[in-house]
Amino acid sequence: MDDSGEPGQKRIQSSLDALKTADIVLMVTDASVREIPTLPQGSAPVLPVINKADLCGRDGLEAFAAEVEKVSGRKPIVTCATQRKGIPELIQAVRETIPEDWDTPLLTAGLVEEGDLAVLVMPQDRQAPKGRLILPQQQTIRELLDRKCRIVCCGPENFEATLASLKETPKAIIADSQAMAGIQALKPEGSVLTSFSILLAAAKGDIVYFKESAKAIDSLTSDSRVLIAEACTHVPVSEDIGRVQIPRLLRDRVGQELKIEIVSGRDFPDNLSAYSLVIHCGACMFNRRYVLSRVRQAKAQKIPMTNYGVAIAFLKNIL
Repeated sequence: MDDSGEPGQKRIQSSLDALKTADIVLMVTDASVREIPTLPQGSAPVLPVINKADLCGRDGLEAFAAEVEKVSGRKPIVTCATQRKGIPELIQAVRETIPEDWDTPLLTAGLVEEGDLAVLVMPQDRQAPKGRLILPQQQTIRELLDRKCRIVCCGPENFEATLASLKETPKAIIADSQAMAGIQALKPEGSVLTSFSILLAAAKGDIVYFKESAKAIDSLTSDSRVLIAEACTHVPVSEDIGRVQIPRLLRDRVGQELKIEIVSGRDFPDNLSAYSLVIHCGACMFNRRYVLSRVRQAKAQKIPMTNYGVAIAFLKNIL
């Protein structure tokens, strides 16, 4: 945080961006320098630490500690790394500072219970890496196994035959977003239908805001601008969901002149005022705190923000 020059400013900005992913921020200050960094509002819980306490006299240390407490709102932990002083107190403070909601909720919370049958509909198209499943599918299967559920997997083309082969109605059907409309038409009574992307939206983001924001699609005009945000920086394929399928659905609904911009990875504009809607991917590559930081940013600027799966379901009139 004390870097200098133009490259230094970029490194500081990267540090500030990294704070959005943090569960706890240890703000370490140097007792011999006595500089206190300015942290952005809304970051994770801050635990102030004054290190190199041996290089500062007692009076100076007390005065600096009072200044740090005034800025951070919390009494700092005083440490001396060379003398190994204050380390146990620091470890205990970290334990006490961990937020209760630090971990991502279960993907399938409220959807299934132990022993339930779930059918996963997973098209293996060009977007799926050869010989492997995409990450949301992997995560969902592992979680269902951990929860002692029974799992049946199939492709969309075999869904009807799969249902016919079952002796009971599945409690849940989890499908890829692009297959949702066809699955909805065949879904048996008593089964709950959702998508992998919507499960991720509920676990990592604000599903209520995503659902309400999807309504903004009906207010779009050919002059509107939409931002599509991808978490990963993959090489797009011919039928890429974020770069091809969602833009096609939007333009078919709104008009071919609709302006759509795409960002990926950590590239996300600070100022969203130019956009009428933000559509975010499932964010399997981001943690919950980072996704929620983007949601807070959109809310603060009064910009609707939704999710791939929620947007597709709305565009196909099955939300």
